[in-house]
Amino acid sequence: MTRYVAFLRAINVGGQRLIKMEELARIFAAAGLKNVRTYIQSGNVIFDSSSANAVALRKKIENALLNVLGFEVIVMLRPLADIEEIVRRNPFKKTKADADRALFVVFLSDEPQQNPKLPLTSMVENLEVLEVTDRAAFIVLRRKKNGLFSFPNKFIEKELGVSGTTRNWNTVNKILKAAEKI
Repeated sequence: MTRYVAFLRAINVGGQRLIKMEELARIFAAAGLKNVRTYIQSGNVIFDSSSANAVALRKKIENALLNVLGFEVIVMLRPLADIEEIVRRNPFKKTKADADRALFVVFLSDEPQQNPKLPLTSMVENLEVLEVTDRAAFIVLRRKKNGLFSFPNKFIEKELGVSGTTRNWNTVNKILKAAEKI
């Protein structure tokens, strides 16, 4: 059995495409996945599968979600070993989060269609992409003049030409800990 983490894109955001985590866990279990657990409301699902074919497994999950929910949900699927490696490697070693700086990972659905020169910056979004590797982009957000942080997902999708879903670095670390406890 392989332990996976599924990161779902664009659910429970702004009151749209609402899915209760209990329902999400039931959908995954009904699809034949084992030891299904969700982590917070942003669509993170930890589970075990005998399938080593992540592409076929992702399609199976996306089809199950479409059939039950009636709308398409893009899934970024990673074996737990990939998440362990990302956290171990920690691309943010030289940058710390604070009141004016936040650290994010955008998990990508596929390899980027474009490979931008790094670091990639956006003055409008007040962000810097430090690294893009293994279908993930690592981003430092800085507080904007209006006092808010931007949300990097649309910028990354446009710049890299693939779908993605964004998670705070702290959340990624907590998901790893939760997955290791099952």
